[in-house]
Amino acid sequence: MEAAAPWKVLEFYSGIGGMRYSIEASGVRAEVVEAFDINDVANDVYEFNFGHRPCQGNIQTLTASDLDKYKAQAWLLSPPCQPYTRQGLQKHSADARAFSFIKILNLMKNMSFPPQMLFVENVVGFEVSDTHDQLLEVLSDLNFNTQEFILSPLQFGIPYSRPRYFCLAKRESMSFQNPSDNSKLLRTPTFRTLVRADHNRYNQNEDDLELVCKPINEFLETRTLNIDDLDSSGTISDFNESDGCTPSEMVFQDYVVPLNLIERWGNAMDIVYPESKRCCCFTKSYYRYVKGTGSLLATSNNLKPISKENLEISSLREMGLRFFTPREE
Repeated sequence: MEAAAPWKVLEFYSGIGGMRYSIEASGVRAEVVEAFDINDVANDVYEFNFGHRPCQGNIQTLTASDLDKYKAQAWLLSPPCQPYTRQGLQKHSADARAFSFIKILNLMKNMSFPPQMLFVENVVGFEVSDTHDQLLEVLSDLNFNTQEFILSPLQFGIPYSRPRYFCLAKRESMSFQNPSDNSKLLRTPTFRTLVRADHNRYNQNEDDLELVCKPINEFLETRTLNIDDLDSSGTISDFNESDGCTPSEMVFQDYVVPLNLIERWGNAMDIVYPESKRCCCFTKSYYRYVKGTGSLLATSNNLKPISKENLEISSLREMGLRFFTPREE
């Protein structure tokens, strides 16, 4: 039999292409017919990754007829999260960065070929915003069924604490595998096969989830540098890649945490070890600031984990601290 045509997909706020990479990795027969992002640098990376440069312009200028021409069955949307973050002003739909998302939602009402499925991703906090209320109102008016989740990589065996909001929406002619979850916001998935023993428990805490996570060392790059090559100033002295040191004894040259940062901000650092099964969320300020921007990796030989209460600057200097690389984040 002739294979069905791939689903046509529109990717909004495409960034460097995380959504596109995911849909390709999933094995779903789908074709991203267009992507949209206003950031020139992100579009450079997207083009390098996929050979397709996203449409670069203000999404708010799009019309229903503009979107109809793609006849896309599915939309992927990662709208700006700043209106909903805990550290932001939390202006929600009154924030100018939310306007384009609201505009897209309302365009669906006037389309001749509206999408059949939507996938929306955002920061935790979006689910209590008035923008979220508008999203659900539009989807209800257009006869979509929705299922919503707060999920973290920890729930899927990845040692990274980064809970995010997800909304899945399908037109009523289509159905979900578990329709009993329709119109619900679930903070743990009903299909948790990674969790120990009891798969029916709904109140899994993060300590439970860490037990099924892989250790951080399975996600580290192998191109490394011996921590003993650091001189007293915290910089790299003579370095030879053929020194034959193991990854646990080494750090990358460009990612060593300078001693002056350790001495100034050591008490605020979140430190993890290669055998750790959890690290904190990385923010765009990682590498520039230490406090609250992401974890640092201890790399020295024969290092035993030390509780945060017992950390001293002298012990921090001996840990061989480094930043995670962009590929590791």
